[in-house]
Amino acid sequence: PPAHSCNDWIGPPDKYSNLRPVIFYVPKDESPLERRLREMRQETQAWNQQFWAKQNVAFQQEKEEFIYSRLKAKGLEVRDETGQKATLNAEEMADFYKDFLSKNFRKHMHYNRDWYKRNFTITFLMGQVALMRALTWLRWKKKDVGN
Repeated sequence: PPAHSCNDWIGPPDKYSNLRPVIFYVPKDESPLERRLREMRQETQAWNQQFWAKQNVAFQQEKEEFIYSRLKAKGLEVRDETGQKATLNAEEMADFYKDFLSKNFRKHMHYNRDWYKRNFTITFLMGQVALMRALTWLRWKKKDVGN
């Protein structure tokens, strides 16, 4: 982002996680509470990025292995006569998706639990920052009115 920017910047989707990374704006007069909020958001973004990159890579790998094994069982090649990748029908793929979700249920359950904890913390910190800013603004207005 440009040096004069006062906003967060959102990048293009990551090729592994499909998440859009955020470059967080750091104000010069950032308070300790605001810094804590920004760092929690950055840490959560990195954690989320790592989880989904790993999960998506595993998904793609297992999906390719599943397709290959099913095609092999049918006596088919991975590519057809025209060079196009052979595919399975929706019912066959539904078997893969069901198995993948069942196998990863606990991992997703832990991810969701941690995701909610992190988001609750971020929301709580955002409320504290908003309150701090409102109180600062009111104090400034009170001083301004007193002069």
